[in-house]
Amino acid sequence: MSEGIGETPRAEKERTGTKITVSSPEQLALQYDERGLIPAIVQDVKSGTVLMLAYMNQESLEKTLAEGRTWFYSRSRQQLWAKGETSGCVQKVRGIYYDCDADTLLVQVEQTGVACHEGSFSCFSHPIMEKDGAVDLDWAVLAWLEDLIREREKERPEGSYTTYLFEKGIDKILKKVGEESTEVVIAAKGGKKEEIIYETADLFYHLLVMLRERKIELKEVWKELAARHKK
Repeated sequence: MSEGIGETPRAEKERTGTKITVSSPEQLALQYDERGLIPAIVQDVKSGTVLMLAYMNQESLEKTLAEGRTWFYSRSRQQLWAKGETSGCVQKVRGIYYDCDADTLLVQVEQTGVACHEGSFSCFSHPIMEKDGAVDLDWAVLAWLEDLIREREKERPEGSYTTYLFEKGIDKILKKVGEESTEVVIAAKGGKKEEIIYETADLFYHLLVMLRERKIELKEVWKELAARHKK
């Protein structure tokens, strides 16, 4: 069983064991390799998607614990680096666990933007084998966008387009859904791939805003689609 260094809110409710909190990794019997490194699997805490694999040393783990965002050690540059330092795609740490051999870490995070430098939500987006019906990892971006829209509805940051839509109400939101649907039809009729992709992305966004306004979660739509697939 993996032990926890911090917990996600859900994990705190479900786990009945003792929560492990440490001020320094020196207190843990982690098994670093001969270079002083330990692999860290990074997982999106909301969707469960595995985002990336990186390496930590004791110093980067200490900084991660102290700052609440991921720090790693670059084997090629031989220096510490903070995820999102240049891209803005910061990972907020929600829980850290080590496995039964104490030689691998699992870091659960809230991912801002995408994790992969190629633009994918997850670095693991190049399948070698997939079971029939497997969901593309990049669909997790919709779950991330749903969470972002939920935050915008709650916090209503000034200058946000999402805030503007929620303040205008359902009629404005539905009008935009209709407009964006028409834009998709026009783009598809024109046949230009880039325009179809662009307009479809706009439609997805406005549909998610509409679902949020009506308090419908994306997983409920997935459940309906799955039920239809079984028929």
